[in-house]
Amino acid sequence: VQLQASGGGLVQAGGSLRLSCAASGRTLSSAGMGWFRQAPGKEREFVATISWGGRSTRYTDSVKGRFIISRDNAANTVYLQMNNLKPDDTAVYYCAVSKYGSTTSYPRDYNYWGQGTQVTVSS
Repeated sequence: VQLQASGGGLVQAGGSLRLSCAASGRTLSSAGMGWFRQAPGKEREFVATISWGGRSTRYTDSVKGRFIISRDNAANTVYLQMNNLKPDDTAVYYCAVSKYGSTTSYPRDYNYWGQGTQVTVSS
């Protein structure tokens, strides 16, 4: 499985970005998906996850109400809509494929990772 993340960039605080993660090599329709991020000098942290059918989602507290995860199984793609961005959201964002169909926030539950896309939010 190869994951290609895109959509990152530089944005001012309060702005929006939409990240995309396109998969190739296998269909993702039976797998949960997740987004994680890693800021400089910090550990990778969970951001959002979505179940295989898209009915269930979970978010880390700091992005609730601002970020929306979604997926298009026909396109083999998962998205992360990020609104009202804050400087603390600055990080490299990674998408990942879960071993399971349900949502999970644990990195150990993911077995395929994308290369990451940089998001920088200026104040």
